[in-house]
Amino acid sequence: MSLRDLVSRAGAFALPVLRRFDAETAHGMTIAALRVMPPVEPAKSPRELAVRAFGLDFPNPVGMAAGFDKNAEVPDALLALGFGFAEVGTLTPLAQPGNPKPRMFRLPEDEGVINRLGFNNEGHAAALRRLRERTGRGGVVGVNIGANKDTADRAADYVKGVEVFAELASYFTVNVSSPNTPGLRDLQHEAALDDLLARVIAARDAARVRRPVLLKIAPDLTLGDLDGVVAVARRRGVDGLIVSNTTISRPPTLRDPARAEQGGLSGKPLFALATRMLAETFVRVEGAFPLVGVGGIHSAESALAKIEAGATLIQLYSAMVYRGPALVDEIKAGLGAAARREGGLAPLVGRRAAALCAAPFPV
Repeated sequence: MSLRDLVSRAGAFALPVLRRFDAETAHGMTIAALRVMPPVEPAKSPRELAVRAFGLDFPNPVGMAAGFDKNAEVPDALLALGFGFAEVGTLTPLAQPGNPKPRMFRLPEDEGVINRLGFNNEGHAAALRRLRERTGRGGVVGVNIGANKDTADRAADYVKGVEVFAELASYFTVNVSSPNTPGLRDLQHEAALDDLLARVIAARDAARVRRPVLLKIAPDLTLGDLDGVVAVARRRGVDGLIVSNTTISRPPTLRDPARAEQGGLSGKPLFALATRMLAETFVRVEGAFPLVGVGGIHSAESALAKIEAGATLIQLYSAMVYRGPALVDEIKAGLGAAARREGGLAPLVGRRAAALCAAPFPV
């Protein structure tokens, strides 16, 4: 049995133990365990899962979403678990503690998570040191950038992120869609977004190494607002959109008492809304750039549904709380089988987007 298989089995064994602790403590324990995992070469992914997007080569389309490895502590361990790419952050220029605890809540009856963390992270300097230490190891590691809560010029904080990590990030994600920093989502308004992206793209173009810039949006946008976001993104020449962040809505199907907590909802209950917004984005983008589908992926079937809604790449996080690391291989196996049937993943991208957009909007 390989070390990777042992880690996967250990993860499954650890799940019931970790659930005895509050969600944020359990997350910290998981990061600590991954930090001491012996170095392991990422397993080879089947050739049919290889994806090229944003000028980058991904061994498979399954990524770890931002929020798991906030401080760039374990990107190589995540790649070793079988992820095709890992996204670290959200990183802000200065370290900040985030919102008061408790601020992360499991919804086990719904397989969801609510968080109101508030961009808690150790800042650029700590993450820069760690990313420098992994220089030469390869793998696609994106850097999700944000603004400090009390900054006077939020766009300047995003520019700093590009300038600091330009030579180390595989790509950048401009996160303007977290619901847990007051006023942050206002940056999705057309005029503010246009100014922000103009400054970020200019900083990227001025850097010695040109990195793709992706924009991560909320699932709670109106379709009119989405029109504006896509128009700005296309005009400013971003390399892709990530759809989507957590939602402030609460589906009426939620059963767990923790549904009353304030913050962004992720996990299985987000799937329908995030997938519909992905499809709506796909038809508006008209092939101008690829999309990354995030929100509620919990199985091979749901991963395939994201791709059929318009995703070239996918990301997950919350499902790991309930399914463990074995989920990554399960998803890759399912996508591999679909790719072999269809002659690759590319024919699957967006083939159900129009049908999803014609259906009633998820409640």
